[in-house]
Amino acid sequence: MSDSKPPLTHGKVAEGQHREYVGGKWDEIGPLQFQYLVSQGLRPEHVFLDIACGSLRGGVHFIPYLNTGNYLGLEKEEELVQAGLVYELGEQRALEKKPEFVISDAFAFRHFSKRPEYALAQSLFTHLKQEHIELCLRNLRHIAKPGCRFYATFFEADTVAANPEESHDHMSFYYAAADMSAFGSKYGWQPTYIGDWGHPRGQRMMLYVAP
Repeated sequence: MSDSKPPLTHGKVAEGQHREYVGGKWDEIGPLQFQYLVSQGLRPEHVFLDIACGSLRGGVHFIPYLNTGNYLGLEKEEELVQAGLVYELGEQRALEKKPEFVISDAFAFRHFSKRPEYALAQSLFTHLKQEHIELCLRNLRHIAKPGCRFYATFFEADTVAANPEESHDHMSFYYAAADMSAFGSKYGWQPTYIGDWGHPRGQRMMLYVAP
């Protein structure tokens, strides 16, 4: 997938720019996604997959809550994960909770040692073209446990939108809810449009359930 962002250098990480790099609103969106998933039934004993986990804006809430080894994080930029572990979660908490990470830009979920029961893609599909959204849905469907609940945010369009040609971290992509449902149905998911869930930038929510 295309990524036009400049490298996140060690100096920028040390300056705390890893928070802005993943979209900012750290103290608002981090708790929001955690509280929402808990309201949807996420419990400490569940295996949870955080797709595009970045520098752990959500992970700093999910990891302490979940039982040891139950947090799975997929991210394409390893330096972001390391920034989250060192500057946000803390190395001692990481040793205690043993979160598992896979670094991949191709949704290589098969490399995880566990199969998720809950999954979240917060502000990921908002930057992806259809081909990459479908890749995520297809690959996750192969490894998700039966009944897995996958929540994904997106920017909603009333009709077909003129999106950029390539996935891009700095550009927004818009999709009709019917299209988001169709993407999931194509790979065996049972889709449900949730819509407004209180996101400060107006991102809507889809739920995909594995049969």
